[in-house]
Amino acid sequence: QVQLVESGGGLVQAGDSLRLSCTASGVTFSSYSMGWFRQAPGKERAFVAWIRWTGSSTNYADSVKGRFTVSRDNAKNTVYLQMNSLKAEDTAVYYCATQYKGYSDYNYWGQGTQVTVSS
Repeated sequence: QVQLVESGGGLVQAGDSLRLSCTASGVTFSSYSMGWFRQAPGKERAFVAWIRWTGSSTNYADSVKGRFTVSRDNAKNTVYLQMNSLKAEDTAVYYCATQYKGYSDYNYWGQGTQVTVSS
């Protein structure tokens, strides 16, 4: 059974930092690229960041470039999202998802973790 568990969310002030974690089980983690997405109230889910299964390549939404960093530790089956200089508009539920190498679809999703940034 595949399970993705996000953690690290919380309530912070604008300008603060948070690090989200997503730990996977039931999959060969090193065979999956990982994505981070977020969904703000009343909005559609949006792409945030992506990291290749090897960790050798990353990609970011324009809105978070230079502030967020995605990384992974395949030995721990965990992907991270370091979020710095947080803004009120970063408030959302953050989800991680798996993307099997060579494929474009995300096939497994976590339950999400709430990030709230107060201004």
